[in-house]
Amino acid sequence: MSQHFIDAGWEKLEGAFPRALADQARAMLWKGTGCDPDDPSTWSKPVVRLGNFEKEPFLSAASTPALRAAFDRLVGAGRWRPCQSVGTFPIRFPSAADPGDAGWHVDMSFGGDPADFLSWRVNVSSKGRALLMLFLFSDVGPDDAPTRIRSGSHVDVARALAAHGAEGLSLRELVDGPIAATAGHDVALAT
Repeated sequence: MSQHFIDAGWEKLEGAFPRALADQARAMLWKGTGCDPDDPSTWSKPVVRLGNFEKEPFLSAASTPALRAAFDRLVGAGRWRPCQSVGTFPIRFPSAADPGDAGWHVDMSFGGDPADFLSWRVNVSSKGRALLMLFLFSDVGPDDAPTRIRSGSHVDVARALAAHGAEGLSLRELVDGPIAATAGHDVALAT
């Protein structure tokens, strides 16, 4: 495990999968948006969310030798399961409109009302989650609405969760408390 991962809470892995896989995945994502990649007039929303992708080429992109070696380094050999879905994709387009989802992300683990995501809970020892992977299937620069990461915020959030034991906190409680308290951390951009 790198010292950067321990301190910052994130690691960038350049060339984690071949560009050919990225090209295939990007074509499928464009099709899913219903937008034309060559016609900005079709990009009418600030963000389009696409559901889970549990098929190729996404699964191959998530299981390359480079990524498997990184998982071993970060969480330990034999302590992770192969990725079966790369999750949802927020496809962002240039827009002055508020996309309504530009806050900070925490993977919640248990409980809660399925109709109220803010009621879902997480505790410091939540099981079944080790890494949040961000896959960039296109070139993303600082002006392309990259995902923002508050470096080191994982330490503050873990400390706050530890104080609440097995009950943990709901996402609503995290947003109003520990997440808001991380505002002073340096922000890194996933590019």
